[in-house]
Amino acid sequence: MVGRARQYELIAPVYDLVSGEWPVYRAGRLAGVSGLRLSRGDRVLVVGCGTGLDLRPVHDRVGDDGRFVGLDASRAMLARAGRRADSLGWSGVELMAGDATRPPSQRLAEALGDDGADAVLFTYALSLMDDWPAAWRAAVALARPGARVAVVDMQRAQRGPRPLRALADVAMWSGGADPAARPWQAVEQQCTDVDRADLRGGHVQVRAGTLPT
Repeated sequence: MVGRARQYELIAPVYDLVSGEWPVYRAGRLAGVSGLRLSRGDRVLVVGCGTGLDLRPVHDRVGDDGRFVGLDASRAMLARAGRRADSLGWSGVELMAGDATRPPSQRLAEALGDDGADAVLFTYALSLMDDWPAAWRAAVALARPGARVAVVDMQRAQRGPRPLRALADVAMWSGGADPAARPWQAVEQQCTDVDRADLRGGHVQVRAGTLPT
């Protein structure tokens, strides 16, 4: 993960432009946030928050009284997320640097409050991690019973024109994602009331469900 963190340190200034967010990946992000079924005042833990592309859609649902606690391995990406939070004028944002497989759990718990997170969001993050199940376990341990959790991630495109499927492969390779990781299976196996979305020819997969009470 260290090598990938360095990679994202380098590309942070241009990440929003080169990531394919608007033409490809934004749809999955919005579907993931929608699947969390957020309410005003909710506390949301966002693992692999990057440059803060989840900030606005989360804020639209939780409002100024809600909290956004973001964790990312790249300080350069977090710096951009901080500027995005400032532009929203939202004081309920706390951003932390750390390895999601070994997160600063005490600091995260303090930021989320005594009851834990009302929702946990992973957007295009788990497939970048060598030990994504460890990151999953660490994050859901910080959620309250019955919290919603959403995984938005990638695999090789299953449908669509061959050139577009090839571009999807290039995007995963350049970003360091493992196309065989399939981390959304954790939601299917461990959650109930699961929402599913299959987007961009199957390249983008979204699962959101409810943790056991």
